[in-house]
Amino acid sequence: MKINIRYMLSFIILFMVETFIALYVHDAIIRPYIGDILVVILMYTFIRGIVKKKIRFLPVYLFLFASAVEIMQYFKVIDLLHLRSNRIASVVLGTSFDIKDILCYLAGSIILIMWERFIDKNV
Repeated sequence: MKINIRYMLSFIILFMVETFIALYVHDAIIRPYIGDILVVILMYTFIRGIVKKKIRFLPVYLFLFASAVEIMQYFKVIDLLHLRSNRIASVVLGTSFDIKDILCYLAGSIILIMWERFIDKNV
């Protein structure tokens, strides 16, 4: 396994941005919308950073994964597993469903699809 430095550096920067948003931004736009768009891009940069081979449809898979987590929130899986008091599980699985989150994941995935097309065109 060879690490792609550019993607891993992007991952680290995005992780710091997401952490900053989660801890210090309490507004009506950046935290609920931009943060959700960036989380799909964050996962993408991590995977591209550790997997050398390009994964076809990766943005679509990430959208489906993020949407599945959101749907688990709808069914209150965190409560069914009795993990609401576990801070890490609550952050990773989330605690409240919002259809707007799925739309943000879709926006992030579309950005990634456009990014991949731009990169393929210029390589």
